[in-house]
Amino acid sequence: MNSTPKVLNPLEIILAVQKGSCGVMNHNTKILFLYESIFFFPKVPVFIQRDIDILSKSFKVKQFFFKFYKIFNLIVEIRRSDVVFIWFAGYPAFIATVITRIINKPVIIVLGGYDVAAEKEIKYGQMRFAFFRYIGKFILKNARKVLAVSEYNKKECENYLGITTAEVVYNCVDTKYFKPSGKKEDIVISVGLISKMTIKRKGLDIFVKVAEKFPNIQFYMIGSGEKKAIEYLKSIAPSNVMFTGFISEEELLKFYQKAKVYCQLSYYESFGVSVVEAMACNCIPVTSNKAALPEVIGDAGFCTKYGEIDDIADAVEQALTDNDMGLKARKRVVEHYSLEKRKEQLYQIITETVP
Repeated sequence: MNSTPKVLNPLEIILAVQKGSCGVMNHNTKILFLYESIFFFPKVPVFIQRDIDILSKSFKVKQFFFKFYKIFNLIVEIRRSDVVFIWFAGYPAFIATVITRIINKPVIIVLGGYDVAAEKEIKYGQMRFAFFRYIGKFILKNARKVLAVSEYNKKECENYLGITTAEVVYNCVDTKYFKPSGKKEDIVISVGLISKMTIKRKGLDIFVKVAEKFPNIQFYMIGSGEKKAIEYLKSIAPSNVMFTGFISEEELLKFYQKAKVYCQLSYYESFGVSVVEAMACNCIPVTSNKAALPEVIGDAGFCTKYGEIDDIADAVEQALTDNDMGLKARKRVVEHYSLEKRKEQLYQIITETVP
């Protein structure tokens, strides 16, 4: 008896590919994963490492940490690869793109934020400079795929470079690891590397000033960084602000699980991984109304005017007394920013790029 074959919807196809139940995914696909050093990160940033881990589970991934003296090695590795996957549209991506044009290899570029930003007030972003606008346009025009980490990030690409083909693939967190546990306490936290450059960009000085409004509530500034920047923040912070310095990921998880409120009071964020990690643990986010932050938290938190201490303090007070918003915050993360969702999207993009 002949039966009508089942027609799979797109999501079912992606899941089938992941499980290897249809012949679309080529597990022998060789990906050259190229990234550059970020001076304010002591190691590979977590959002880059997550992509490495995601792709390594189903493809043959070769990591390449860019240095100028490794250009010959880069040529060799590009020749051996089926696709080049690059984080950030900076000068390493420019060099790699020139090579891939000659060798005829497809390139996937992930925009990170700084590479397409032009925030003159805080002196942040490559797009402030004509040279980087030129090489950025060259890179993205020659990429097979351009991935933006938020709609805001995509609009920056359009506004500064005229590139309208970027696809939004949100950053992600592992919601099986970052999850609520135990009882919440009236604690307010913020996470970030502390440096002269990040104090304003991340709103760290604003965070400690807001703490003055809550003398009986413990605020924690979590993260290590430059000694002078930390000393400055300590000099303007009230006694209820604790500076943890560097902590392990396990300790960070415990803070997320214990704290009721998470503050991300940044001037600029292309996405905001830390705020999403916190939301996954039922923290209620209080953010500024800048860049991608309103988009990321949606209606699952409190969005405030950047730098307006009273407005932020009102939001923190509301968050401390809210018993439902934390659940809503986690639900938003699971629906939009889960590891599984990014994995599905990246797998689909790789299979579309490499026949």
